[in-house]
Amino acid sequence: MSLQHRSRNPNWKTRALSATAKELRIRRFRVEVLAGRDQGVVAAADGAELAIGTAPGNQLIATDASVSRHHCVIEAREDGFVVRDLGSTNGTTLGGYRVTNAFLEQGAVIGIGETSLRFEFGDDEIRQSLSAESEFGTVLGGSVAMRGLFSLMERVASANATVLMTGETGTGKGALAEALHQQGSRSAGPFVVVDCGAIPDSLIESELFGHEKGAFTGATEQRIGAFERASGGTIFLDEIGELGIDMQPKLLRVLENRELRRVGGSGTTKIDVRIVAATNRDLREEVNTGGFREDLLYRLNVMHLVIPPLRERRDDIPMLAESFYRHFTKDTGAQPPADLLRKLMRQKFPGNVRELKAAVERSVVLGDLEQTTLASSGAEELDFTQTYREAKESAVHEWELRYIPELVERYDGNLSRAARAVSMDRNHLRKLLKGIRDDDSK
Repeated sequence: MSLQHRSRNPNWKTRALSATAKELRIRRFRVEVLAGRDQGVVAAADGAELAIGTAPGNQLIATDASVSRHHCVIEAREDGFVVRDLGSTNGTTLGGYRVTNAFLEQGAVIGIGETSLRFEFGDDEIRQSLSAESEFGTVLGGSVAMRGLFSLMERVASANATVLMTGETGTGKGALAEALHQQGSRSAGPFVVVDCGAIPDSLIESELFGHEKGAFTGATEQRIGAFERASGGTIFLDEIGELGIDMQPKLLRVLENRELRRVGGSGTTKIDVRIVAATNRDLREEVNTGGFREDLLYRLNVMHLVIPPLRERRDDIPMLAESFYRHFTKDTGAQPPADLLRKLMRQKFPGNVRELKAAVERSVVLGDLEQTTLASSGAEELDFTQTYREAKESAVHEWELRYIPELVERYDGNLSRAARAVSMDRNHLRKLLKGIRDDDSK
């Protein structure tokens, strides 16, 4: 089950994060092992997240064999402190209930395997600087979440360190990766994009590393791969979580040695590139399930940038809408209609900035605010010719038509993982999915 338990304290929302014009303040928090092999061990957060597991790199490294390598994380969010399970083998419990996400209060006892932890607030704050700018390259954002990200990116841009970006689909990872390249010391070099999820497994090695003439059937000439094409610049490995497990050790060797061998070749070629990778998955969960190599995760995760979803930066909607509106009307002085902004502010935008952009484009092209903005979030104009029951059943059905396939796709067709993630019975999920597919086939 997924608990959303909150404190009765009316000021509970302000306990985790607060901000001034120049800095983000995070109330420090910690966990202490109450029972288990590591009894007495304490780990304190040094940022907005505290990771727990047996693998190196966690803030609390457990020795309990029933704890997963990447078991769970505690996150400081705008709406409170949350513990989130990372698809661990034995689960995470709170108050005796297994949870996927749960709000925490002072003194909460968390169970991981055979270990019990106590969550506590600290007496001081962690302070992180906020950028004075409301844009980074072509990416806009005046919210605290985005200015915090921009501040980190301003420092990361000048270095050549490998960067891993994580965030939901549609949050702008590609645009941020290109902005990072343009703001860095390699801006005069090429920016080469490889979508790891769009290239068949049989072709990905050639796409990345190139091949020699005659390397395989159809290789009629030498091909230079993406890493060599990006020489002196940046290679952006989008959807790195989709990279096949057989290909991952080959990529790891390239990242470690900074040299590659083309398919069918005998010699090696030195590479001089900056690597930026992105994924909409939490790769720690993929490590737990065997879908991603842990050593490759460590090699990619030198600098970790978390891109916030639009629901955590709703103050940015007017700014983004205005920019998109001017782009689609081709009028640099145009202002989006007030009615459009009001309607956009009421939408949830599960597709994030990409969905917002599509909604604005639709309103410009069709000129029908009522239809286009509501359509952007999957809602329909209310129909009062139906009975209440008919209208409700129709709305639920339309929502399921969108929710169920996207849920299953998010977990790569694994119904067990998908059902567990949303605290749903697996058989019920299978039944709903079958009904949708049967409708599609008619």
